[in-house]
Amino acid sequence: MGLHIIDEANRCLNCKKPMCQKGCPVHTPIPHIIQMFKENKVMDAGKELFENNPMSVICSIVCNHEQQCAGNCVLGRKGNPVHFSSIENYISDTYLDRMEIARAEKKGKRVAVIGAGPAGLTSAVILAKAGYDVTIFEWKDKIGGIMQYGIPEFRLPKSILDRYKERLVEMGIKIRPNTTIGAVLKIDDLLRDGYASIFVGTGVWKARNLGIHGECLGNVQFGIDYLANPTEYDLGENVAIIGMGNAAMDVARTALRNGARHVTLYARGRKVAASSHEMSYAKLDGAEFVFGKEIRRITEKGPVFSNSIMDENNRVIGYEEEEEQVEADSTIISISQGPRRKLIRTTVGLEGSDRGLLLVDENGMTTKPGVFAAGDVVTGSKTVVHAVAGAKIAAEGMIRYMEQQESCKKDI
Repeated sequence: MGLHIIDEANRCLNCKKPMCQKGCPVHTPIPHIIQMFKENKVMDAGKELFENNPMSVICSIVCNHEQQCAGNCVLGRKGNPVHFSSIENYISDTYLDRMEIARAEKKGKRVAVIGAGPAGLTSAVILAKAGYDVTIFEWKDKIGGIMQYGIPEFRLPKSILDRYKERLVEMGIKIRPNTTIGAVLKIDDLLRDGYASIFVGTGVWKARNLGIHGECLGNVQFGIDYLANPTEYDLGENVAIIGMGNAAMDVARTALRNGARHVTLYARGRKVAASSHEMSYAKLDGAEFVFGKEIRRITEKGPVFSNSIMDENNRVIGYEEEEEQVEADSTIISISQGPRRKLIRTTVGLEGSDRGLLLVDENGMTTKPGVFAAGDVVTGSKTVVHAVAGAKIAAEGMIRYMEQQESCKKDI
């Protein structure tokens, strides 16, 4: 344990109104955790972190701490907030391997979780701890979802997910990899086979295209597909990336680690979706940024742009007619993702928005009774901790729903 973690803990003011806790989407009791840490109650602190956020060990690494806990610390007003993420990572990482798994008394009901991303895993843990027989159906071969196939190894070591899977199995959670619900098996088949409730956490894996000429060329890729297995791609030395969100930053940094020598990201305006610290890391890695460029088409030589026309508030109000050919060995489109619509197409009564996102009520239940959802498939692409927050609501909603169903049966 680095001494700086102890130093950070000692800097905490233990505020009566902890703004750090308020800034956390899952309201982690930060001062209380830090106090337990200072009292050498690491396992107790780890247990509390895990019960509040089963993805704590991962959130301590990948969360946007500058906008959440650290960004709301009162000491940050003087420029040096307490970096709770370092403390949380030590506690949660230690607890993950040493946690005691107590099997809950069985309810005699099975539940299905579709998708092993952060939302699905969170709901699976909560439901298993409540005594339900949980089976996770995952369409890929490993658990983790976006954490496994969308966040690069240098940001999130995949060994953490391997260790996490071991804990899930110890909890009695069953995992069916390489199983797509909405293809051979459907939601109605799960209900037929006696699943009392179903959670959907399938995320957003469908790349959004630009609708321009050249997207089908062999030197063009989509960011979400590239991140899933970057070593299989030969991008060449010069790479152009369309988009400047957090995923685009991961694409740029990954490309630079896999043979690319010059990586440039392009945005049509001056305001970008990526967080400032993600952009800073990309710059440190050698990525370059070009603003005010509207993509027109893509050729074998690379992308073709027009300059954006902006007003005094840096809002794009038009584009110049003159075009510029940029030479690049590969062009990667990384502008956003949407959900696959297999579940909606194959499930009567399951409705989505015009973007294909599942519609849910305040309890996380979809338009099909007994089917709940949370995470990116409901909100669109957000962070791991936001998926956790939504999954907690939905899992509790599932428990109430199943209890109500059981009560109705007894009344009959």
